[in-house]
Amino acid sequence: MSGSRVAVLGAGIIGSACARELVRAGLDVVVVDRGGAAGATTSHGEGNVLVSDKGPGPELELAQLSRRLWPGVLAEAEERTGSARAAEWEPKGGIMVATTEAGARGLADFAAGQRTAGVRIEELDADAVRSAEPHLTPHHTTALHYPDDGQVQPAGAAQVLLGEALARGARLRTGTEVLGAVRRGGRIEAVQTTGGRIEADIFVNAAGPWAGELSRRLGAPVEVHPRRGEVLVTAPLPPTVFHKVYDADYVGAVGSSAEETQTSAVVESTRAGTILIGSSRSRVGFDVRLRPEVLSQVARKALTLFPGLAGASVMRTYGGFRPYVPDHLPVIGADPRLPGLWHAGGHEGAGIGLSVGTARVLCDLLLDRPTEIGAAPFRVDRPAVLGGAADASAQGA
Repeated sequence: MSGSRVAVLGAGIIGSACARELVRAGLDVVVVDRGGAAGATTSHGEGNVLVSDKGPGPELELAQLSRRLWPGVLAEAEERTGSARAAEWEPKGGIMVATTEAGARGLADFAAGQRTAGVRIEELDADAVRSAEPHLTPHHTTALHYPDDGQVQPAGAAQVLLGEALARGARLRTGTEVLGAVRRGGRIEAVQTTGGRIEADIFVNAAGPWAGELSRRLGAPVEVHPRRGEVLVTAPLPPTVFHKVYDADYVGAVGSSAEETQTSAVVESTRAGTILIGSSRSRVGFDVRLRPEVLSQVARKALTLFPGLAGASVMRTYGGFRPYVPDHLPVIGADPRLPGLWHAGGHEGAGIGLSVGTARVLCDLLLDRPTEIGAAPFRVDRPAVLGGAADASAQGA
């Protein structure tokens, strides 16, 4: 397999991480994107590297693998090119807060399950909360500290990963949209693009929220859809928020499949002194319009955690699309319907944090090496991913 040609279709953080991992393994890699590197979903994220928002199961295992890998990936980048600082890696830890008795009970049950899966959690008493987050509302019922939560600057982190791949010999083609597949003997051997034909032995669909559309163009559709999120950014403030702080509703919003908009409070600072305030999740297709009513809900919930932000000026707002799969699990592996096609996506709002673990799993599978975590739950041929295609296949059998 060494020297095989791989075309990674998508230059966001997932595609960049895959390119880095694959070229390190000795494969000949080209990264293709219809726009620019990290110019879409990746640049509209918050940079979460979280274990705190995932219950026991395969996604938590992928998050734990990624969390173990991130420091080493960045250390290697710093040693080779001195570029790691662009990622703005900050293992700041997270604090999850419940503000009602019902929320406290739910959070306690959730945390108990996480502890059985090896997640480090520290319960904070009132004094510890005041010391960790002096501006947090005193009207809370439970506060849990997750020391392994971290944060990166999303576009910067993608730049580091892609830069590592390019420094090792990968190539990048931007402004190149994939139009369709060229098959021979039932296998994909090339893609037709706006910049001509690109041949490879392996094609990796890493197109984020557009993975569903790309897969249809290639003739092997997967159920990956856009789910929109909105973020508020304050003007720079004096030190106000010292961890990633979110209310217990966040976990429910992450795991919800509801069509209606889900909102919760996620509040964190950046190195520039701005405060990022999220989050929301809406099933609105690729509609790019900002929704003031959603931003109002997000702001209102954030003020329940940090009342002092009421006087902060909002400098800007932005929204982005996350790749949503109905069963809330990423899609990693070979497509059984079209030899030569692989998928790496469907991470919804967790793609930044899960990128390096996803790349490791994909590379191990592609090279037929043992994976560090069980990869079967992420397989392509599951009903939530194939949808109607799976039903049709079963009927044909």
